[in-house]
Amino acid sequence: MSADNSRSDALLPLRNLSNLVRCSRDRVRDGESNESSGMFSLSNFWENLNDAVKVTSQEATKLSLIFSKPPSEEDCAEIAGCVQKSVLTLSTVYFWLPKSQGVTLRKAVRDATVEVLDELLQLTEVILSSPVHSLSQEQLMSTGGVWAACDKFNQLPKDNRSAVLAVLTSYAGLVKDALAEMEEALAETEDPFADVLPDDDDDEDGEGVGGRGNQDTYWSPSDRLLVCECRGLMKASGASLRKLSSAVRNSGSTETEENITQLDDLADAAHDISPSVDDLALSLYPPVDRPAVNHNVCKLAGVLKKVLEITRSSHVCGEADVCWVQFLSGAVQHNLEKLESLLSCGS
Repeated sequence: MSADNSRSDALLPLRNLSNLVRCSRDRVRDGESNESSGMFSLSNFWENLNDAVKVTSQEATKLSLIFSKPPSEEDCAEIAGCVQKSVLTLSTVYFWLPKSQGVTLRKAVRDATVEVLDELLQLTEVILSSPVHSLSQEQLMSTGGVWAACDKFNQLPKDNRSAVLAVLTSYAGLVKDALAEMEEALAETEDPFADVLPDDDDDEDGEGVGGRGNQDTYWSPSDRLLVCECRGLMKASGASLRKLSSAVRNSGSTETEENITQLDDLADAAHDISPSVDDLALSLYPPVDRPAVNHNVCKLAGVLKKVLEITRSSHVCGEADVCWVQFLSGAVQHNLEKLESLLSCGS
């Protein structure tokens, strides 16, 4: 038997392992959870999941070390079997988490589990594609990728309240960044080409080399007024997310399935705020697309009204929260009416 055939036989268990990891990853990513027919213990779930993640990390390390030099067929088969067992255990434990514990929580755990399996799959593929004679830099990096993915489980939210709070905080950060970019753009010179292309160089049609007729690269005074007014709606978006985050932090409960579902509903509704703010901001950049601005203003206002309505009817809205919900609802409506008036006048 040739050396190539011998190596191919030795690597067969690793190829089979690679296929199993890929199938497990796809199943975790696309599969449904096993709904618990009896009592479900979230603390027991986390204990078992953390144990499974720890074992997966350890087995990935052993796999990398064994393939730092040509392994025997027995060693290859043994380590492939151990890694396979850890992968199946990790996937099985993930599926223990029922949707009734929170869709947002389950998504966070799912994404983290998929990332571990992705990194492990990459490690097996690196080993399969590399000559077996030493611990390559790529193999070391892939092993580190598995470790990093496993370490992220320590930072995962442990219940649906924490999971929803985490996504709301991230959405608030995205809106804050979008608003900061808009503020920065407004602070720039009104016409960035004014000193390069003076008005007196215009041709008779006002569209010569120095013509200010082309406003594709700067805001006209009416454009800037529109942008400034749109900031009010964008600020209301950020305020809504911050206030909602505070309400979930202080009053969010996972004691009943109804409360857990309400938290998921809040996260689902709030998910549309940041993309709607981004769409509005993009339509405001020169050249301003006023029909698009009008559409995006109405869309963002609708999203905010929906979020505030769901907040008002949820358990996170206590007596002290009613005032800010009403205030922000009024602010959204006020900004919407101002912008609709401004856009209808074409100014």
